[in-house]
Amino acid sequence: MRRYQHNPIITRQDVPAVEPHLVDVSSVFNPGAIKFGDTYLLLLRVQNRGRETHLMVAESDDGRRFSIRNTCVRFNGLEKIAKPIFHIYDPRITQIDNRCYIVMAMDMAAGCRLGLAVTDDFKSFQFLGVEPHRDMRNGVLFPEKINGSYVRLDRPNTGTAGAGVSSGSTICVSTSNNLIDWTYSATLMHGRPHFWDELIGSGPPPVKTREGWLHIYHGVATHFAGVNIYQAGVVLLDLDDPTKVKTRSRYNILEPRELCEQVGQVPNVVFPSGMIVEQFDSDGFAEPDSEVLLYYGAADTCVCLATTTIDELIAACYAGEEKP
Repeated sequence: MRRYQHNPIITRQDVPAVEPHLVDVSSVFNPGAIKFGDTYLLLLRVQNRGRETHLMVAESDDGRRFSIRNTCVRFNGLEKIAKPIFHIYDPRITQIDNRCYIVMAMDMAAGCRLGLAVTDDFKSFQFLGVEPHRDMRNGVLFPEKINGSYVRLDRPNTGTAGAGVSSGSTICVSTSNNLIDWTYSATLMHGRPHFWDELIGSGPPPVKTREGWLHIYHGVATHFAGVNIYQAGVVLLDLDDPTKVKTRSRYNILEPRELCEQVGQVPNVVFPSGMIVEQFDSDGFAEPDSEVLLYYGAADTCVCLATTTIDELIAACYAGEEKP
């Protein structure tokens, strides 16, 4: 990965004041990303001084210099949820059949739940529902049905990553016929104890390539006294059966090295959450030499950008020939 020379691309100073909740905000990080027509869009996680979260839209014509709309995202239909929602955050965006779906984490009294919303214009957002029973995070949708079903990667919360934050060491595959009711299908991969990805979770939604479904995930090294280190890795899944891992990177592809990644609200974090692939062929596969823009949260404080190509990411999957 090559870091953008003007990182961070978005900081809290770039967030416009929106009375009464967003004034002199504390942080902005972990964006979902999509290229919508010719416009690059980020859906930002913004945290105010009460440590409450709001989502905001940022726009760009080159994927590097963004301006943030001076309004917060409002989800029509969210008021139908009777139970309190404390935070909505870490959105992931997938386009399916010309509609843009947003999977987001929702902190509620019973734990973290996955919510789903949809938009056709990134101006009006419709809340579709929330899974009421499973405590999980890091949900991402595949951009098309596979074997007649919608497919999602998710991460059950089965432990903690420190300071009481729920986490997990397994990425699973779930399927659905309607995007609302989901059924566990298979366990995809586990964290690797003692290495860089002891705890894991999905990053941006998978991308279709001729080699397989290309997926960037985050891994957490927890074996360092007093600190967790969040990094990024990559995996290739079988095109016809995404419950099968073809190969998985032995090494991380991005780790905290710059000051803005090492120092902040949560030190030593690169958290990949948005990815834009510039070129696809006529069959919908990412071009091997296509530029890839990876947007990530740095130290839970600001937004950064790193670039690579599809070929380079696939090569990283095979480096070391590590199997799950």
